[in-house]
Amino acid sequence: MELHEYASLDAVGLAELIRSGEVSSREVEETARRAIELVNLDLNALTQPLFDPALDHDSTGPLAGVPCLIKDSGPFARGVSFTLGSRSIRGAFAGVDHELMTRFRAAGLVTLGQTTAPELGLSFSTEPVLYGPTRNPWDLARGVGGSSGGAAALVAAGAVPIAHGNDGGGSLRIPASSCGLVGLKPSRGRTPSGPLVGESGFGLVAEFALTRTVRDAAVLLDAVSAPTVGEKYTSSAPRRPYVSELRADPGRLRIALMSDAWSGVAIDAQVAATALAAGTTLEWIGHVVEHARPDLNPDDIIDGAMLGALATGGAMLRAPSRPDPALLEAVSRAILAETATSTALELMAAIDAQHRVTRMVGMFFGEYDLLVTPTLGQLPAPHGTLDYDNPGYTMRTWLQRILDYGPFTAPFNVSGNPAISLPLGQSREGLPIGVQLVAAHGREDLLLQIAAQLEQALPWSGRQPPIYVD
Repeated sequence: MELHEYASLDAVGLAELIRSGEVSSREVEETARRAIELVNLDLNALTQPLFDPALDHDSTGPLAGVPCLIKDSGPFARGVSFTLGSRSIRGAFAGVDHELMTRFRAAGLVTLGQTTAPELGLSFSTEPVLYGPTRNPWDLARGVGGSSGGAAALVAAGAVPIAHGNDGGGSLRIPASSCGLVGLKPSRGRTPSGPLVGESGFGLVAEFALTRTVRDAAVLLDAVSAPTVGEKYTSSAPRRPYVSELRADPGRLRIALMSDAWSGVAIDAQVAATALAAGTTLEWIGHVVEHARPDLNPDDIIDGAMLGALATGGAMLRAPSRPDPALLEAVSRAILAETATSTALELMAAIDAQHRVTRMVGMFFGEYDLLVTPTLGQLPAPHGTLDYDNPGYTMRTWLQRILDYGPFTAPFNVSGNPAISLPLGQSREGLPIGVQLVAAHGREDLLLQIAAQLEQALPWSGRQPPIYVD
């Protein structure tokens, strides 16, 4: 199989080609290995050599034979080492599969390697000291976002059509925006957290993947989103398969549009203009679009987001062997130190803030069907802009710094609503610009319906970064 043919197909297209017998899954895997290794020379997006052989998978699943990568974000695939991007965690191995990995295998995904992430997943850039910066295929001098940055770089460069990621504050949507991809964060409880974790990041973290097309996101969500026994959170079952929503008429929706941040931080003019243009397109399609937004307190957003950092710090402190502070980056050291001295009252205050955000967002979606925002507040940042190894930050000031860069995503981790970033624009510099759609809890169907409309009205499939496999 030629590289250009491989890179031109999304996951659904590759699966169809394999089922037809035109190519074998072995041919696709061999091509994927060449593609990954080729672009990774420029991108630095892998944590270790490719798995040889690929991880076990079901050869009859709906995405049988489709190459995939997993993120270095903790114990995910049995027998695979992980570091969470940290020098302090090297040599750890997953003893069991994450439930999502079990479903990846059942779907037929062929897992070939592991992608980079910032230390402990607590940054909107992927530049860990352990691996060095992961570079953006659109501009090697710029970052890929975080924390699912390595995944985004390799999907954007055509190396694989799907790569695992997770999202605790924007960690799927921000890399999607930075690299020109589709990044869906499912509703709280839509995808599993177990078996090792019952509530990931106090419910802020959702597991899923990055894709290049909306239909790949829909097909994968169908494959992995069934309820799991024992999960703390679950979402109501969809009325029909998500892939069916791509052809469904959502009717005339009432859509809210915002382009300025709750905190008042300045938003790049090109980024804001792209979100406004998306609103104009939605009006042209036939929806009612109004300037409106949930009434959120910026301090509540930060306090709610703090739960994710506290959960990470607590997990590290409770680990059988605590990390050596000398091997941690500066912000990680601050987070672990502050977590160790935090009180139950402080934790309760953060949970109260989460409840206020959740309630206000829920009330907002009693009035509007969707919210449209920019995904990021800025264009993809040059390397070093978000310096996680800077000792000048506390937990709160670091969160403030990254939320100034990406102010639109974290509120919906705090509230648990589904959200998707779509690559609807490009800057004058040729950099991708993402637009975020948010829906009421459990309404991924609505997100996918409108995402499909926008993909047809403002297609992005013809855009390729300078670093691309063909």
